[in-house]
Amino acid sequence: MPTDAAPTNTSLLRIQEVAAETGLTTRAIRYYEELGLLEPAARSGGAYRLYDASDLERLRYIKELRDEAGFSLAAIGQLLEDEAARERNRELFRASHDPRERRAILEDARARVDRQIETLEVKARRLRTMIQAARERRIHLDRHLAELDGGPDPHPNGSETVAHPSGPKARPR
Repeated sequence: MPTDAAPTNTSLLRIQEVAAETGLTTRAIRYYEELGLLEPAARSGGAYRLYDASDLERLRYIKELRDEAGFSLAAIGQLLEDEAARERNRELFRASHDPRERRAILEDARARVDRQIETLEVKARRLRTMIQAARERRIHLDRHLAELDGGPDPHPNGSETVAHPSGPKARPR
């Protein structure tokens, strides 16, 4: 997870302050807590949620995965769990000197990394498909512009095929 955006102070913040820091709504922060994506560092005597710098970092990471990378909250949850397991595995590996136990830890870590790779590759394939569909729409528009400049009719048979992310669809012109 990125660490460059974490605040320098170590004080605990209330949810309104966290919302202002992260650009998220208090409702979104509470929802992430309900889903298990976040657990506040502490609660005040009045049961107010209190967050520390690591919570801010986690929320920024969640927001980045959601907004910039377009991951679902379920996929984000899995990525976060795999990251937490990676940290646990690192500690277990360092604490163990048993080769069989270390092998099991490494195999679990590798399986989690493989799942992360697959999640990211699925997203990359989907993005490549969307980019290709947009390029096809651009080519189609270029043909219409060429027609306006005296070029051939891009739909001489009276119908057109529209490139759409879910597949081409024919519709009357």
